[in-house]
Amino acid sequence: MRSLKAIIMASAIALTANAAFAADVKIGFVVKQAEEPWFQDEWKFAEQAAKEKGFALVKIGAEDGEKVQSAIDNLGAQGAQGFIICVPDVKLGPGIVAKATANDLKLMTVDDRLVGADGKPLEDVPHMGISAIKIGETVGQSIAAEIKKRGWDMKDVGAIRVSYDQLPTAVDRVEGAITALKAAGFPAENIYDAPQAKTDTEAALNAATTVLNKHSNIKHWIAFGLNDEAVLGAVRASESVGISADNMIGVGIGGAESAINEFKKPSATGFYGTVIISPKRHGYETALNMYAWIANNKEPEKLILTSGSLAVRGDYEKVRADLGIE
Repeated sequence: MRSLKAIIMASAIALTANAAFAADVKIGFVVKQAEEPWFQDEWKFAEQAAKEKGFALVKIGAEDGEKVQSAIDNLGAQGAQGFIICVPDVKLGPGIVAKATANDLKLMTVDDRLVGADGKPLEDVPHMGISAIKIGETVGQSIAAEIKKRGWDMKDVGAIRVSYDQLPTAVDRVEGAITALKAAGFPAENIYDAPQAKTDTEAALNAATTVLNKHSNIKHWIAFGLNDEAVLGAVRASESVGISADNMIGVGIGGAESAINEFKKPSATGFYGTVIISPKRHGYETALNMYAWIANNKEPEKLILTSGSLAVRGDYEKVRADLGIE
């Protein structure tokens, strides 16, 4: 009987100690554009992990290099043990690593991978990212299938490549789409570059409008880019120049709220679909991995790549549910 009581008491003490330790763990989650729905969702799922494990989560928005440096110092001053970051510029890599080391903080990246002075990935920093090329290929394959379904002749179709070549992920996504389109027989000479100044809808609209006005003889159009906002900008541009929804096929990436709202409109628009990437893994899983690294000294895998699923107007609710998105 005494032995049983001793076991129960020991277990209770261990549980209390573990709970106390979890309460002492503090993890930062730094994102480059805190107002964007994708990053809001990442934070939401990271908060779920924090609630489950009992650690403190510190959410910080840092849209430039100076604010990133300040955020890392802030976390160090708060007594955090590690942080996850999506950087505003991947070339900040060496400085971020140095600042994390100076503050004795474990470092993981999410979405965009840090690069060194030579432009190569910093492979020692654990990273969860998106298989950008594969997701781009899914976009291209989806567009090619819809072109065929509509009975268009590819030589008569114009493609708007909404580009943001400063970001390697953006380049990989659009190049993946182009590779798939070419494989399906789409002519390379019909692909027109629309460089955007920023990664938002307004910048994409301005860039796409220039292309559409320059090639006003083309009736059928397709559009692809870094994210949903890029493609929505191209769709808005097509509407502004009088191109009907049935003459535009835009496929975005991300499954953002803006894309879902487009599907909810009473009538279909030129925004045909989006390849939904689940923010749950990027928020929840990275937070759990960081916690395990701090609490159990279990270092995460160096590279984890996630994929996406095509969602269209008629099935987006099911796709979201399958990916764990409410």
